[in-house]
Amino acid sequence: MDGRADLPRIGAVLPNPVLSLPFVVVDAAGREVEPVSRYLHDLLLGDVSPLTCRSYGHDLLRWFRLLWAVDVGWEQATETEASALVGWLRAAKNPQRRRRREGGLPPGSVNPKTGKPLLGSGYAPRTIAHNLSVVHGFYAFHLHFGRGPVVNPVPESKARRRALAHRSAIEPPRPHRRARLRPKIPVRQPRAIPDAQWDELFAEMRCDRDRALLACYVSSGARASELLGVCLGDVDWQKGQIWVISKGSRAREPVPVSPEALAYLAAYLDSAGLPAANVAIWRTRRGQSRPLTYWAARRILQRAVEALCANWTLHDLRHIVPA
Repeated sequence: MDGRADLPRIGAVLPNPVLSLPFVVVDAAGREVEPVSRYLHDLLLGDVSPLTCRSYGHDLLRWFRLLWAVDVGWEQATETEASALVGWLRAAKNPQRRRRREGGLPPGSVNPKTGKPLLGSGYAPRTIAHNLSVVHGFYAFHLHFGRGPVVNPVPESKARRRALAHRSAIEPPRPHRRARLRPKIPVRQPRAIPDAQWDELFAEMRCDRDRALLACYVSSGARASELLGVCLGDVDWQKGQIWVISKGSRAREPVPVSPEALAYLAAYLDSAGLPAANVAIWRTRRGQSRPLTYWAARRILQRAVEALCANWTLHDLRHIVPA
């Protein structure tokens, strides 16, 4: 809890060829963790996405690593182990936050150009709260079938349940106390890119594809995975919209895009050539033509913001508009 020891880096979340369980959690010996698989399988029966299954798998792997470190079986876990998990998350360094560039701003500081805080070196409060929610749901599922401890290791807030029960959507939210171990979640502030910085960012896009991609991101507000899956037949030029597969409902839904974004998209398709009707329009420019991945799209923006000494991210483009 003081950060003097790290959790053992054992086990993994692996892709699974079984359709009903696309991801599986394994232990140090490569054996499937059966209680986790049962819970993830139940989530998938409730129509969650495979990516949600993977996310929950990583949270539960972290929980089981803690149990393996303290030599406690998952059926004997108590609030003591949940407290240890929260304490470790508050003190440990997040490996996803490692800075490899020398001379950069320290983690947690504020970028002087954008005014946007940099990610801290540890785990964010939302990550801790999400991990607690996953562990609580895991034990609530097994308790329903008479398995595991009688008392859920993750405490819950009865005041929160009462505040959220039978509340009309037009009523203001009633205040309630957080459950024990739950961190304070900071309120997200509205974000906007000043016009001058937006012009600089857009000028860093070096080809028609990148300009079209950035314009479609900002004007549509679509998720990266949704936008990167757009095919030629999904573009409605007359109505000024594109059709995407929504991550939430997984239904094909239209989202509006600006006339400028469609103009850049037309210029990109004119220079790159028209793909087949059922092929994604966003393609790689080097080597064999293949669909653009999320990591490649994120790197396009990373190169631009590094040149500008800014810290805008691909996810920011869903929530910000030029000021």
